Amino acid sequence: MPERIGIYPGTFDPITRGHLDIIERGIRLFDTLIVAVASNPGKAPLFDVNERLEIIGGEIKKYKSVRSESFDCLLIDYVKKKKASTILRGLRVMSDFEYEFQMALTNRKLAPGIETVFMMTSESYATVSSRLIKEIARLGGDVSGFVTPAVEKRLREKFRKNPGVAT
Repeated sequence: MPERIGIYPGTFDPITRGHLDIIERGIRLFDTLIVAVASNPGKAPLFDVNERLEIIGGEIKKYKSVRSESFDCLLIDYVKKKKASTILRGLRVMSDFEYEFQMALTNRKLAPGIETVFMMTSESYATVSSRLIKEIARLGGDVSGFVTPAVEKRLREKFRKNPGVAT
């Protein structure tokens, strides 16, 4: 039986407890799960790709079947290159679904053999987004319920060094 490889793509700027929830649950679906970090300079990320990979690496090191990599090409091309069969996407709210549904249909047109699986995040993380977390952290608020202590530390360091940085 061929190895079941899943790709969980995103910006992960930074990785949140909601992302980790999807990873922990997604592990059950795949032999290997790749957390694929999009460089996505158009979003003007707070952390560069290498920083995001380093942060994610610290969060996923306890999972033998999960690894993180970056990509800067069309997602479908990356999925094919990795010989994966499935894209894993997390959903929080209905507006996520509309966007993700459109992307899934487009990806299916581009690569009919690759499936997209949607996983609802746990309700405790449904309102959490990386953008909101960055804004709370930038303003000195408590983000401990949304990110792990290691991620919180990295956010505090980043905003301490660059207090005027936009989120």
